[in-house]
Amino acid sequence: MSKELKFSVSSVSESKAKTRIQTRGFDLTVDEPEVLGGTNEAPNPVEYILAGYAGCINVVAHIIAEELDFYLENLEINIDGFLNPNRLFGKSLDDRAGYKHIDVKLETTTEIDPELKKQWLSEISHRCPVNDNLTNATPISFSIN
Repeated sequence: MSKELKFSVSSVSESKAKTRIQTRGFDLTVDEPEVLGGTNEAPNPVEYILAGYAGCINVVAHIIAEELDFYLENLEINIDGFLNPNRLFGKSLDDRAGYKHIDVKLETTTEIDPELKKQWLSEISHRCPVNDNLTNATPISFSIN
C-alpha cells in the first residue's frame, strides 16, 4: 500500500472567528472562546489539533498493541498543549505562534511488561501520522484565487 492517500477539507468563514468545514460528508465547526473574539460554540483550531492527535494515537496504539500481541483495554489519552498567543495577536515575535510543547499521557488498565511498554510507546511516536506532522516540518504552499 505505497499509494498516497489524500485528505481534504473545504471551509467557509461565518465570522471573524467561526468557520464551517466539510470533510468526507462530515460537518465541523471551528470557533474561538469569547476571550479570543469568538462565540465559544465549538473547539478552536489548536484544540482540534490536540483532538486529532488523540484520535490518531488511539488508532496507532491499538494497531501496535495487536502487532505486539497484547489486548489493550481502557485506553485514555490526555494531551495538554502550551502556546503563547502574543505572535497570533501581533504583540511579539519572540515566541512561535504554535504550540511550544505538548504533553501526551496514556493510561490503561492493561498490564504491560516495562520493556514491551517502552517498545509500544516508541512505535506509537514513530508511526502516528499526526505525531509526524507535529514533530517535522511539512512543506505547505499558499495561493489565492
